[in-house]
Amino acid sequence: MKTVLTPRGVRRVLARHPWVWRSDVVDLPPKPGIYPVTGKRETLGWAMVNPLSQISVRVFHFGDTGDPLAALWKNLDQALAYRIGAYRADPEAGLRLAFAEADLLPGLVIDSYARHLVVQAHAAAWEPLLDELARRLQETLKPHSILARHDSPVREKEGLPRYVRPLAGDPPETAVVGEGRIRYQVNLRAGQKTGAFLDQRDNRIFLGREVEGRGYRRGLDVFGYQGLFALQVSPHAESIEVIDSSAAALVAARENAALNRAGNLTFTEANAFDLLRERERAGEEYDLIILDPPAFAARKADREKALRAYKEINLRALKMLRPGGLLATASCSHHVSEADFYEMLSQAAADAHRLVRIRARRGQAWDHPLLLTVPETHYLKFALLEVLA
Repeated sequence: MKTVLTPRGVRRVLARHPWVWRSDVVDLPPKPGIYPVTGKRETLGWAMVNPLSQISVRVFHFGDTGDPLAALWKNLDQALAYRIGAYRADPEAGLRLAFAEADLLPGLVIDSYARHLVVQAHAAAWEPLLDELARRLQETLKPHSILARHDSPVREKEGLPRYVRPLAGDPPETAVVGEGRIRYQVNLRAGQKTGAFLDQRDNRIFLGREVEGRGYRRGLDVFGYQGLFALQVSPHAESIEVIDSSAAALVAARENAALNRAGNLTFTEANAFDLLRERERAGEEYDLIILDPPAFAARKADREKALRAYKEINLRALKMLRPGGLLATASCSHHVSEADFYEMLSQAAADAHRLVRIRARRGQAWDHPLLLTVPETHYLKFALLEVLA
């Protein structure tokens, strides 16, 4: 049984994009599974196929192969080999071990939090392979535990049940993770994503180093979640205020501050847009502002609305920064391109009547690799801006 694509679907696979939408498929198998993908005749690749999903085809091997499962497990081996040096070097770290399509492991994310692994598999064909996946992870990595965090609403779009269950060992409720100079707690069973946002890890450490010795008095960490940006910069400022609309997130941030004995952090539960508007109108001034919002553009149709939202928060932040102050700002919306992001920042600087220098242009952490032919893998933009006047 095979999956037959339209000419447009064929062109997409030949261009080495792994996703084919249902509208570009001529013939689909009746059940989810692993199947060859063809045009009129030739085999173009092997894919995880799901007739229930809008993304019906997720290619993991381009070209023909006599053993598709062997090809899939080879992709896993390559993903682990890319990261295993870091995994072994720092047993307390947070690390992404598999990044879905970027590692040719469709819909599969594996994160390590101090050697406790959290797995999220959002492609239906993974479901019968989970025990074998856990066995291979145990054999290669010797983790303390492996937890399946299959509680995301995304699974419903794939026709999959939502559940959380151990795959190996006895996963704890929380794990303590080391990140540069700080430590923080991760709720393995109920935290955002797999427990934390590891894609910003390198940017948080970078920012902590950049502000060292600058003698800042007052900082603001907006959309602060667990307070990790604030903790990285806390030794180099008199006070940092963490803002989030989630009371639960601020509880976690307070616990992390206590864990690191960071007594100069304060916490405010508020809507970020309202708070920034009120503080800017009141003439408040800061030396450092961090903006790490959630994705404002979940769909391509949301792009323009998202850019307006990004501009508003960045405009107000730039207006509140003293000369010499820094704005660390990010976007994790892959529908907002890097060019869009920097054009928005340019417009915000102009409207704020501020002269602004780019100190750094960065993206997601190294263990979240990018594929040139898969723009969806390049989603995180991070800019460090300095207000000159």
